[in-house]
Amino acid sequence: MTEDRIAFKIHGMDCAEEVSLLKRELGPVVGGDENLSFDLLSGRMTVRLTGDPLPPGVIEDAVSRAGLSAAPWLDDEISSDEAAHRLRRGRFIATTASGLATALALASHAFLRGGLGPAIGLERADAGHDIPAVSVALYALAIGCGLWYVAPKAWLAVRRFRSDMNLLMTVAILGAIVIGELFEAATVSFLFALSLALESWSLGRARRAVSALLDLAPPRARLLRPDGAEEDVLVEGVPVGSKIVVRPGERIPLDGKVVSGNTAVNEAPITGESMPREKAPGAEVYAGTINGDGAVEIETTRPARETVLARIIRMVGEAQERRAPVEAWVDRFARVYTPVVMAVAASTAVLPPLLFAQPWGVWIYKGLVLLVIACPCALVISTPVSVVAALAAAARSGVLIKGGVFLEIPARLRAIAMDKTGTITEGRQRVADVVALNGVSETAVLEHAASLEARSGHPIARAIVAHASRLQIQPAAAANVQDLRGRGVSGILNGEEYWAGSHRFLEEKGLENPEIHDQLVQMAFGGRTVVVVGNDTAVLGFIT
Repeated sequence: MTEDRIAFKIHGMDCAEEVSLLKRELGPVVGGDENLSFDLLSGRMTVRLTGDPLPPGVIEDAVSRAGLSAAPWLDDEISSDEAAHRLRRGRFIATTASGLATALALASHAFLRGGLGPAIGLERADAGHDIPAVSVALYALAIGCGLWYVAPKAWLAVRRFRSDMNLLMTVAILGAIVIGELFEAATVSFLFALSLALESWSLGRARRAVSALLDLAPPRARLLRPDGAEEDVLVEGVPVGSKIVVRPGERIPLDGKVVSGNTAVNEAPITGESMPREKAPGAEVYAGTINGDGAVEIETTRPARETVLARIIRMVGEAQERRAPVEAWVDRFARVYTPVVMAVAASTAVLPPLLFAQPWGVWIYKGLVLLVIACPCALVISTPVSVVAALAAAARSGVLIKGGVFLEIPARLRAIAMDKTGTITEGRQRVADVVALNGVSETAVLEHAASLEARSGHPIARAIVAHASRLQIQPAAAANVQDLRGRGVSGILNGEEYWAGSHRFLEEKGLENPEIHDQLVQMAFGGRTVVVVGNDTAVLGFIT
């Protein structure tokens, strides 16, 4: 059995509700929902085809039945969210106009009819019906703006014989208009439009976050030609297996492995690891990470669209298609609640006149009132508002949450495992303790280390120098300082050679004994990074 994948650009897909519509229409066409995947952030739909190819236009027609439009996805096109931006801007303008028109209509009604009570119909049952013409016009504007993006979805639900919240809200608004409660109709229109605008804003915020991720990887790479010449090219044009040159301080443009040179790479943007990782020939590097102070040649191992960073971005986009459990529950509730409410309202309007010879006008009015009262406006607006508020609060604290579906998961967590200390720390190291050995003072240990590390840009070196400065220790200048990459540093102080470095460097020096080994293991087991300070004859101490 053959398998193929086809990607489409879906115009108008800006929330998980459209994803549900597409799944209902396309699922039977392509053999089930599992053959569909969606990237809401880029408006991309991928269809997995198994077996015989589908006739031309079948998928596009199914998308049209969902009220959207589809076009083939072009891999080489520059990603743009201009259409999505126009849609969000349109929602914002319509929602703002609806809210302002509702407020102005209420104000004019209250001013011309002697108070707020008559304007909202509190004094008698028909008080709301005596509405000035200017207020009627403003209410009509508010309702029209509020329903601008809702009414087409409600009409689609009618055509497909599938009740949803859009249909219920639209019917409730029309019912309020029929009974003369224009303020109620305008308010419901505005609040429902606001809930949709908030959901669209949440997606736009996620798009901006992904745009920031895209900026991590440079758009161009320095390609090394077989003749040794370097050429600046777009990363999309770099074949797998090519060699690229990355200079000190530059971001790495593509995933690959180091073939020449040594450096330390800051992988915090990808892995969250706060410490730079030493990279020698054969080591893996990732797009978006930051090269240290060494120039390296890298052989690319993945194309630009398949890098670790690109896959992270795709995962964030695909996560947006899943709604939070509470939002999904509201949708399921609406599918049952809407027909029940409409049936009860219709029964209220029809049965008393038919069975008990009651006046038709009174009971039709009561049926419409029931329809308006049963509109779950608070339920509809509460879910997107709570999700958006939580996402925004997390973002202000520096936490990127991929979507509302992940907000409810922490309530069920019993334990949390962190694979990187940078996940829960500031990523800036500090000296926690200084341990002196062999009759040397702690001040001397710190002074010797600070002298050796004074000119280094390594995060551990900066932490040692900063700690010495806080203690007002003035380190002497070391001579012949050598940076021994991956091990430590050495230099001459007062005519004698001193060194500071890792446990491995200590072993190379041949100065380790069982007691020192046990101390280092115990410190490392506690999660601390240990710097050993010594000279050619003895270990002077540890800095953690």
